[in-house]
Amino acid sequence: MALIFFIAIAFAVGAGFLWVLQEMIFKGKWSYFIFFLAAYLPFYITSLSVIFLATRSPEVVGIFQVLKEAVVLVAILVFIFYNKRIFNYPFRLRSTDWLMLALLSLAFLYLLLPLGQASFFNKALYFKSMLIPGLVYFLGRNTTFDEVEINWIFKLIFSVAIGAFLVNCIEHYFLNAHLQQFTGYSLYNLVINNIDPTGNFGLTWTFETQAVTKRLASFFSDPLELASSVLMGFAAGLIWFLTSKKEYNWPYLMVMGCSMGSLVFSASRAAFGAFFIMIFFVALVFRLYKLIGAGFFALLGFGIYVVAFGSDDFYFFVIDTLTFENTSSIGHVVEWLLALDSMVANPLGIGLAMSGNFGSVADELRVGGENQFLIYGVQMGWLGMFLYIFLLISSVKNSILVFRTTDNLGIARISFTGGVVKVGLLLPLFTANVEIYTYVSWISWWMIGLSIHEYSFLKSLGKN
Repeated sequence: MALIFFIAIAFAVGAGFLWVLQEMIFKGKWSYFIFFLAAYLPFYITSLSVIFLATRSPEVVGIFQVLKEAVVLVAILVFIFYNKRIFNYPFRLRSTDWLMLALLSLAFLYLLLPLGQASFFNKALYFKSMLIPGLVYFLGRNTTFDEVEINWIFKLIFSVAIGAFLVNCIEHYFLNAHLQQFTGYSLYNLVINNIDPTGNFGLTWTFETQAVTKRLASFFSDPLELASSVLMGFAAGLIWFLTSKKEYNWPYLMVMGCSMGSLVFSASRAAFGAFFIMIFFVALVFRLYKLIGAGFFALLGFGIYVVAFGSDDFYFFVIDTLTFENTSSIGHVVEWLLALDSMVANPLGIGLAMSGNFGSVADELRVGGENQFLIYGVQMGWLGMFLYIFLLISSVKNSILVFRTTDNLGIARISFTGGVVKVGLLLPLFTANVEIYTYVSWISWWMIGLSIHEYSFLKSLGKN
């Protein structure tokens, strides 16, 4: 059975990769790399797990591991080739561009500096994990898509959101188990990532709550990545619902419903909080003040349910979460304090690959690691953390400005989704290393890049 799934996955991924390559190389459509990423990244770890289960070959797994970086690098090369006068290319850098360049330049400097105990190889791998999303941003920054091509991106996002929920339903109602228990996930982690199986389900502790109930991940790498990723599906469904004719907008209600369903199955408290923050932000953008009131009453109703009707276990779970007495919450606080202590003692940072949950960060060297802001702060100092914060602020501000200003509906939808997703991820950024969730991270950075492309165009016309 594993061999059959391996053949199917290898054929699908290989066919998609080759199609994108021929579109980029022979037709000059280098921006089509984003279609491969949007279709492959949600299934990335599940695909690698099945491939390793069937082949037991790290070398074969390695081929599929590098495809996501390879398609980005090929897109860069094709972009340069089809712009033969690349040094005459009219780059007009805006604030978001400068901040992204500054962050990547600082990371490159810390790659070369003899700081920290991590090996140069591990530092290089960590720098690559920062560089590739930056390259995706700059490719988006130079992308020009028509309405049909933009619609393809959204169709992929909608398909992922609906598909993730359907798999969650199969896990919960039919299998009564995690999909990862059948895909070779634990074996892949043990052999490839040197991570021992933990928890009551033989996966990792992330796949269960403190009450030993399942947290489902669908075809994503873990429940936290699922929870962060479906925020993009909800934001995309919402903007299409709000900008489509009433007789045609019912499918987007389904997308939003599926996204919320997956959010429930993931049982991520940070993502639940992020969802309400995202709704509040959307209400401010559209001046839908009634939506803010509805959100307040929804929270009030949830509080009444917890106090009056919820089980004792659920009641104390909520209370312990709010008071940071929950084991997971205490763990976050401990990690934050360790990171802050390091930043106070070493305001210039302690070097790359010294914090976070990325694979190149050795467990015995890790300082902190459950807060994206502090992860950059530990490694690249206060400057690195603040550059990242200002980059996010600039990205959201300019994307929403494009949404309000542009006459291109497709671009407006992209800008709204990218900006709202970055806002929605703010709370998960405090509790997880979110930038390693390649699907939501890379695709949203591409959206931000495309938004800044339009922002620069509007700026040249004097429209903002």
